[in-house]
Amino acid sequence: MAGWLNRRSLLLLIVLLCGGVIASAAFAHPEDEFCTPGESELDPALCAALAALDNANATEAQLAPILDDQGNERSTWSTAGLYIKIGVGHILPDGLDHILFVLALFLSSTRLRALVIQISTFTVAHTVTLGLAAAGVISPPTSLVEPLIAATIAFVAIENLYMKDMPKWRPAVVFLFGLLHGLGFAGFFGELGLPPGQFWSALIGFNVGVEIGQLSVVIVAFVLAWLLRRQLLKQERPAAYRQFVVLPASACIGVVGLWWTVTRLVA
Repeated sequence: MAGWLNRRSLLLLIVLLCGGVIASAAFAHPEDEFCTPGESELDPALCAALAALDNANATEAQLAPILDDQGNERSTWSTAGLYIKIGVGHILPDGLDHILFVLALFLSSTRLRALVIQISTFTVAHTVTLGLAAAGVISPPTSLVEPLIAATIAFVAIENLYMKDMPKWRPAVVFLFGLLHGLGFAGFFGELGLPPGQFWSALIGFNVGVEIGQLSVVIVAFVLAWLLRRQLLKQERPAAYRQFVVLPASACIGVVGLWWTVTRLVA
């Protein structure tokens, strides 16, 4: 009876989490408004400066250096630190679609090696396209990128329902999907006119912030999964983890990914 109650509680928790994710669909991906009035933790003057730079038609005269709250030009480290914060915020809590993709990868990894391979592949891929998009080498339309990102979430999550371990082709698929997510990460870099002296420190800082956000998600998921698996092993029910965690959670993520794909296509 106690085991059944535990299973019911676990399933109820997953259902509630799925409902919360679906209810948060409007916040699935940040619209690069990291300086929302009354909500941002950044200095208002800095927000105004960043907003002035966020102009595709900016002239050289408008590309003034980003200043600190004392009115001095930010150093390389100060600029990097600022964009690390922005990068973290792009994932936590704003990048729900990227969070779900990373969780889908995590759920498919029954071994630590498989998880490391997938996360590393994803990191390399999105770093490549983030850099290319930020430098203006590529500039695909957001109307195409965002539905494709949602579709990658649905694909990986649904594949988890049929594969008990990471399939051989998954690293190649994750790399291709990572290229798409990199374009999503570069949402505001594509039109942000940063002075040459601060461009690379901002880009690198943002990418580091994104990785901190992603790794935070993976670490929390890893700890929770380890505790749960440990408890199930004590009960001699190792298969229950896939039955009551991996499958329901993957199904939930898959449904959300499909929903976002459709809504982004028709938006």
